[in-house]
Amino acid sequence: MKGLVDKPSYIIELLEGGVTLEDIIDGHICEQTLVEKSAFVVGDLGALMRQHVCWQNAAPRLQPYYPVKCNSSPAVIEVLASLGLGFICANKTEVSLVLDHGVPPENIILSGVCKQLAHIKHAAKNNIQHLVCENEAELSKISRLHPGAKLLLQLNTESHAAETSMAFGFSLKSCRHLLEAAKELGVQVVGVTFHIPSSCQDLQQAYTHALSDARCVFDMGLDLGFNMNILDIGGGFTGSESQLNQVESAVRPLLDAYFPPMSGVQVLAQPGSFYVASAFSLAVNVIGKKVMNRHWDSLTQGVNNEKTEFLYYMNEGVYGPFSRKLLGNCIVAPSVHKHVMCAEEEVFPSSLWGPSLDQLDQVVERCLLPELSVGDWLCFSNMGVCGLEEFSCLSSSPQLPVYYTVSTCDWYEMQGAGVALDSAMKNFSMVRYSV
Repeated sequence: MKGLVDKPSYIIELLEGGVTLEDIIDGHICEQTLVEKSAFVVGDLGALMRQHVCWQNAAPRLQPYYPVKCNSSPAVIEVLASLGLGFICANKTEVSLVLDHGVPPENIILSGVCKQLAHIKHAAKNNIQHLVCENEAELSKISRLHPGAKLLLQLNTESHAAETSMAFGFSLKSCRHLLEAAKELGVQVVGVTFHIPSSCQDLQQAYTHALSDARCVFDMGLDLGFNMNILDIGGGFTGSESQLNQVESAVRPLLDAYFPPMSGVQVLAQPGSFYVASAFSLAVNVIGKKVMNRHWDSLTQGVNNEKTEFLYYMNEGVYGPFSRKLLGNCIVAPSVHKHVMCAEEEVFPSSLWGPSLDQLDQVVERCLLPELSVGDWLCFSNMGVCGLEEFSCLSSSPQLPVYYTVSTCDWYEMQGAGVALDSAMKNFSMVRYSV
């Protein structure tokens, strides 16, 4: 296929003739086996389109605003921008990245706690009017540096407060004072934002409290003469369609009651993981192996491990693409490349480690795997929740290669959704990949 520009920033491999993502991974593993056996990433841009269609079908009233901090890959930004998403930026760098991809300033919200003065000035210079305000100190900074800003007040929620050690946002009790301070400073308040974490066990109760509080803030703002017209229900979307349906089922009747369509309130949400988690896979190489004589009592009964435990060392760890493990996130056990499990095959308790020999560099604490050899490859799916700079800047390798792919079916669907070859996707070049 003809390239989209003469000097593309990155190349997409167009999968034709039944070629699958697994075929792509196989091909690049063969290439790496002949050279340095470096880890690499495969990005399926079609997954972004599939998740976008799923979102539109399941939650049509919630306008998606993508939080750039979730994955700042330029390819991700370009595809999502071409699909018409808005963007949540936490700093000056993210704002510049999004603006460089042609996103209009009115589709950008500057978020972030305790914003640096330079970031507020950068937003004002680039006509980015929508800013999130968490407290009175932020309000004072914004009023001095960006008096034309339109603020979304960050409302604290019980479920969010339960999983953070620091107060974040304002309480319902303090909102009247904050609104009055904004009125006195001459800064416009146009809405409310809040966040319900995906770990919340009672979504119905959490959203009931949050949306009820948001309605109270809207009423106070309207009473003070503000044009309250934006409600942002935040993130907390894992990437699972069933979880999205659970959230939508909890939110829809509450929105109908508190913010019906006839109210003219624009309802936003921040699906970060939802869009990108499944779009990236990571292939790593086993570079070391150790046998331990230990019995794991908690393993599934009937596993014939005979007190044998294997420790495997990989060429990437928590100081590279698995950095989210340091934040308490669980890394799901990988699949073994080119390995089909048989019912009778023996599996062993295994743990997976990065190359640093640091006690913190444990990627997967416990899993069951067949015995592996040094040089074998492991494939981790759902690795999209981080910026691609995390795949390289802290990596043991100078830079991890990233291979972008899209199937012909997904590509045609993207074009049908309005992704224009000659205007929206300016930094792509397409090459055919077939077997």
